[in-house]
Amino acid sequence: MNKRIYLCLAHMSGNEQKYIQEAFDTNWVVPLGPNVNAFEEDLENFFGENNKVVALSAGTAALHLGLVMLGVKPGDEVICQSFTFCASANPVTYVGAKPVFVDSEEDTWNMDPALLEEAIKDRISKTGRKPKAIIPVHLYGMPARMDEIMAIAEKYEIPVLEDAAEALGSEYKGRKCGTFGRFGAMSFNGNKMITTSGGGALVVPDADAKKKTMFYATQAREPFPYYQHEEIGYNYRMSNICAGIGRGQMTVLDEHIEHHRHVHGLYEKAFAGIDGIELKCNPNSDFNANFWLCTILIDKEKTGFDYEQLRVALDAKGIESRPLWKPMHMQPVYKDAPCYINGTSERLFGKGLCLPAGPYVSDSDVEYIVSEIKKMCVSK
Repeated sequence: MNKRIYLCLAHMSGNEQKYIQEAFDTNWVVPLGPNVNAFEEDLENFFGENNKVVALSAGTAALHLGLVMLGVKPGDEVICQSFTFCASANPVTYVGAKPVFVDSEEDTWNMDPALLEEAIKDRISKTGRKPKAIIPVHLYGMPARMDEIMAIAEKYEIPVLEDAAEALGSEYKGRKCGTFGRFGAMSFNGNKMITTSGGGALVVPDADAKKKTMFYATQAREPFPYYQHEEIGYNYRMSNICAGIGRGQMTVLDEHIEHHRHVHGLYEKAFAGIDGIELKCNPNSDFNANFWLCTILIDKEKTGFDYEQLRVALDAKGIESRPLWKPMHMQPVYKDAPCYINGTSERLFGKGLCLPAGPYVSDSDVEYIVSEIKKMCVSK
């Protein structure tokens, strides 16, 4: 193989340049303009159910503004999923609050509802206050158990901010991820389901929430002829140029989702006969993951190698792969944060690897990747 196979390389539809050129021709090269408005409208049509969307500079910015909109203040506690990327938890510290980490359950690798309730009860017992928000994550595009999580959140009257950065197009019981909680954060980073180069969005429940989110995202400027600021704001709006890329990407979003699921299906067939390699699949028909990345668990006793040995071997063959996320409760920066652990995420981190699944990954690429893994198994 001459080319390198990447996890999820950005794929352009061919329409992006048209919208970018419009931005230059009309001199709309700032964080507002027709492309921003149209991209938000495209996303609102995609999410449906009267959801509104605010296009922002990053998925991390979306999570930060979600916490601001929920009124999270210094000293508050926010329950976060431990098994995730750091951007799920870092915004909690931006607002001066403290993350409380909750481990995963086996079926989805996402926040364990039983452990979530245990954490809520324990935090109330220890601090005299309930957590201010809950941030579940749809890891690698696999939906979390949102009905159970939302039921617990409603029981204790704690709002939910979904981290759906990896889950654009994923569905749980027919409903799109990012639309269950009070707010939902999306990412359009260069390696996501669609890209705006860098960028993100916050899914909000109504027009009033959209207006308030936009207010905070544009430095909280009050409606005066001069610049007046009565609250702290942020420079978080998406540029009209990036939104032009997003408009072009929306024309191939369904195609991208279909392709990721197709690639997963190829892996599923190929790994079915390989002892010691377990591909992560939808637990049942309630789940419809986008399979942003396809992930495997490796049983070293059966294969003779661990995930790092496989990663190095694949890299030498021009195949990009990477370990599963290192849990947040294991990160040095969060060593003092409260955590409620059942061992799931630590076990997964020690056994898992992400495999290529993006739009440029062909059927022959999957065949090549699997064949190289089979060679490793044979040579043990």
